[in-house]
Amino acid sequence: MDVTLAIDAMGGDHGTAATLPAAIQFLKQYPGDNIILVGLPDVIESGLLALGVKVTGGQFGSRLRIHAASELVGMDEQPQSALRGKKDSSMRVAINLVKSGEASACVSSGNTGALMATARYVLKTLPGIDRPAIASYLPTKSGQVCMLDLGANTDCTPEHLLQFAIMGSTLVTALEHKPNPSVGLLNIGSEDIKGNEVVKQTAVLLRESDLNFYGNVEGNDIFKGTTDLVVCDGFVGNVALKTTEGLAQMLGGFLREEFGRNLFTKFAALIALPVLKAFKRRVDHRRYNGASFLGLKGIVVKSHGSADQLAFFCALERAAEEARGGMLAHISEHIEKWHNERQQTEQGVV
Repeated sequence: MDVTLAIDAMGGDHGTAATLPAAIQFLKQYPGDNIILVGLPDVIESGLLALGVKVTGGQFGSRLRIHAASELVGMDEQPQSALRGKKDSSMRVAINLVKSGEASACVSSGNTGALMATARYVLKTLPGIDRPAIASYLPTKSGQVCMLDLGANTDCTPEHLLQFAIMGSTLVTALEHKPNPSVGLLNIGSEDIKGNEVVKQTAVLLRESDLNFYGNVEGNDIFKGTTDLVVCDGFVGNVALKTTEGLAQMLGGFLREEFGRNLFTKFAALIALPVLKAFKRRVDHRRYNGASFLGLKGIVVKSHGSADQLAFFCALERAAEEARGGMLAHISEHIEKWHNERQQTEQGVV
């Protein structure tokens, strides 16, 4: 399946310096797919020319085009201000292209709050979904793990967490082609008696569902790769994510300091260079870039604001895979099935 990605070319800390090279790299690697660059036409065209790319009559033909947007959303701008006051922002126009069907997915490195507010307003949520959630991947000993929610919802009910589990499980199936991914519920212990009432009630709902529920998992299980999916509320998920990023940066800093301490350690670093490169690749957060906004009537992927070309390219790949995997249809199907089963249960009780 060929896909068309609408890119908020102006978003993020680096803007077109990151988005344009990543878009060109994507077109070269996926010759059947298309890119719509949304933003200030003059800025985008000059950026492409600097890369040796022409939009009209260029090497990519109709696969690459520019869609004008006259406004930009600042990284520190309030979500409501962006939603109400900037209806022609590159972010909103890119999302509108998804709504109209011109694009299969939208990718942006812009303001997270503004992107979520705008996407929810423009696209609306899928039937049966109370709240959208943010999902992303983290590295593990055995590969990677999907985790949600990572900050969209700080207060959740057990039903919300069950919906997150259904959506996350569908995402893993779409991206990794695992028909029955295992689901873990993040808790302070693996025992059933551990956790607050919301987590305990969520565990009951997950056991009663048709999901492959592993049980409670602890923080260290995330990086062991105990399950394919880890579910939690947005408060806990965001704290865990930021802690992970901080730890990775600290360890990287420690390695640089120790290997640069003196002539001997610098020589040791030279010998260990192949190992260090392999280690860096395994833990490189850029390769896991791209957080999915699940539960919307359209695919929206949020790239990290500081994403460089490699990181933004990985976010583009994620959006394309979600579109190719038919993620929206599968989420709708699973949520509808869950609602029907719940209604039947309630009617049976009555």
